[in-house]
Amino acid sequence: MFDPAAALALLQYGDSAFPAGGFAFSWGIEGLAADGMLETVEHLDRFIADHLVHRWQTMDRVLLRRAWFSPDLEAVAATDRLAEASTLAAEMREGSHRAGRALLGVAVKLGGPLAITYRQMVSADPRLGHLPVVQAVAWRDAGLTLEAAELVSGWTLVTGLVSAATRLGIIGHIEGQRSLVNARSVLSEVLAEVPDADAVPSSFTPLIDIAVARGPSRHVRMFAT
Repeated sequence: MFDPAAALALLQYGDSAFPAGGFAFSWGIEGLAADGMLETVEHLDRFIADHLVHRWQTMDRVLLRRAWFSPDLEAVAATDRLAEASTLAAEMREGSHRAGRALLGVAVKLGGPLAITYRQMVSADPRLGHLPVVQAVAWRDAGLTLEAAELVSGWTLVTGLVSAATRLGIIGHIEGQRSLVNARSVLSEVLAEVPDADAVPSSFTPLIDIAVARGPSRHVRMFAT
């Protein structure tokens, strides 16, 4: 049955206006566009699908689920360190840290008890604070179900990618809405495939990783990743 309260929570936490700093990250879009490899809405749609299938599903979602089922915050921190070890590109690690710590800061200001305690741990260990792990902490504090937390995690990635492409002038606003419709289908299919409980986080998006890694060498850039 339709649950208005749950739907409203998804609208709030999945809204691009939620102040978690996602606007600062393009997750490779800016670099690929600068290299002439992302120029059309069709390119964007393929890029989003690659992100969801080959990175979010096999890396971020796996880490989120591990952190979600962790019996205590020490176990959450262990998953966070696994995220650090599993993210090979330094720029992707830094981006995940920055995005995760921004979300954690918002969760603390909203009074989340897990977030308040976890921020103390994050402050003491520079390896901690990766985005998918913090999402598990923040959304548990918010009272979301695991299924809702996964949906918000995947959807905020999608909206962030579309927003970055729009701000870079790659697509217009109407094309962005078409991309969101296409991404909804991809995300729905991905969400239907639940990772194994013992899944090891991994990703294979070499072009995205290279584009992000080249970011610091570019003379002008708008995004952190």
